[in-house]
Amino acid sequence: MRTLFAVLSLSTGLGSGGAAAAPPLRLVQAIPLDGVEGRIDHLAADTKIQRLFVAALGNGTVEVVDLRSGRRSRRLRGFHEPQGLGFVASPSRLFVANGADGTCEVLHGETFTHLRTLRLSADADNVRYDPRTRRVYVGYGSGALGVRDAATGDSLDDIVLPAHPESFQLESAHSRIFVNVPDTREVVVIERAHGRSVTQWHIEDFAANYPMALDEAGHRLFIGCRHPPAVLILDDRSGGRLAAVPIDGDVDDLFYDAETGRVLASCGAGFIDVLGVTRPGRLAVIASTSSRSTST
Repeated sequence: MRTLFAVLSLSTGLGSGGAAAAPPLRLVQAIPLDGVEGRIDHLAADTKIQRLFVAALGNGTVEVVDLRSGRRSRRLRGFHEPQGLGFVASPSRLFVANGADGTCEVLHGETFTHLRTLRLSADADNVRYDPRTRRVYVGYGSGALGVRDAATGDSLDDIVLPAHPESFQLESAHSRIFVNVPDTREVVVIERAHGRSVTQWHIEDFAANYPMALDEAGHRLFIGCRHPPAVLILDDRSGGRLAAVPIDGDVDDLFYDAETGRVLASCGAGFIDVLGVTRPGRLAVIASTSSRSTST
């Protein structure tokens, strides 16, 4: 079986004089991942060396892609439904969260030598790194964020949540964490300086809020919902809803590009939707690119 990993470019969409030019999203390269079967989950990047780490959940592997050469350079084996990945540049560490057994493996980021197994509980999932405090956060179990020292893996805290966390985002200028909790249809806001939740924002008539992205400068929190399919835009200070933008179905990840002010929604229905400004203060889908492989 051949799996292809697509590298896409997000353009400004404007030519000289403001005339429409290239489409907002275009295919730059397709990188084959031969031998990868089943679902792919989260990604992590080493921007300095230009490496991409791909959690091949269905394959039980982590694929290491050299973005400069456009080739897979390593296949790391021995994982149990790898879901979340987190890369730390110094000291070089790769954190791999396993959904099947609830562990998080710590590998050396250059040699990929196994350093430590962190035991959480079932369904270890998303991983985030806070460079200010040098802490790694792992969502897991029936409702918690595990806080671990990025260099040693030592346990620092476990923040209790009402149910299993999906995507979460860390503020860089302040100390809040925004956490999607789809089972309770809410966003939980955590003050990480105190290690506890401070408020919950219910999303009411939407459900299955899995992915999330943050525009910290613009105070906007983007929440991807599957029922009905939409991107909710919340004010990150009050939780008030600013907009609900319809998108394609089964959204699995969101990315905010600060340079263009656009949001990318990766949808399991087979499309990557690009949300852009159509008039001041308003986002809408301006392009939709097929993400289905045409190879067999």
